[in-house]
Amino acid sequence: MPMSPRDYAWLFTPGSTFTYESGQTGVIHVADGGALDLPTGRVVACDPFVYLGSGDMEPFTVTVAPGRYRVEAAVATLTRPGEPPAEHPHRRVAAARLVIRDEPTATWELALGPEQDPAGLGDDEFFGYGVDAGTGCFYDASAEEAFPGTEDEEGPLWEAFENSDWSEGPHLVTSAGTGHTLAAFTSGWGDGFYPTWIGRTASGEVTCYLTDFFVAPAPADAPV
Repeated sequence: MPMSPRDYAWLFTPGSTFTYESGQTGVIHVADGGALDLPTGRVVACDPFVYLGSGDMEPFTVTVAPGRYRVEAAVATLTRPGEPPAEHPHRRVAAARLVIRDEPTATWELALGPEQDPAGLGDDEFFGYGVDAGTGCFYDASAEEAFPGTEDEEGPLWEAFENSDWSEGPHLVTSAGTGHTLAAFTSGWGDGFYPTWIGRTASGEVTCYLTDFFVAPAPADAPV
């Protein structure tokens, strides 16, 4: 069986807590990333410092109505037992989502690109995107060429991270030349391979696109 989705309602509930086997604990807060423009409703998720503008990332096959949609991140603040409050808390983005509808999610499905078939996945396998620069993002497919220089560490995306001392985000950046927007964030523990899920209401309407960065373990009382 392919990988199953986790309890993402819990993960995006402020104050949710978890504990690693090491005793380190995490507390979730939800960080607002502003509203992302989707002029075509075709969503792309990737590591922007590696793939944005490369033409290598296809938009997901599931599209939504053009519009402006909220981006937010479930950010975990990590502490060790007995550790005093830190001047600069240790924070990691556990997951990021692009909210299409503020309605409960009844079902989850893997976000797929063209020619990706989940029937071919093995046990606990998934489709996702690779991260080699410690970041992830969401943007509309029409913004593919809107941020030149990103791979050369230039432009508004680079400046957003650099000027914030590489804080976790989300960072909503705008192309001065085209007005296109992009929402970016650090990717959990960094480089890796991460799935994006699509949530749907009981009637089948899309609620969100959500990328899981595998920071928070499933809560002990989560349904199997």
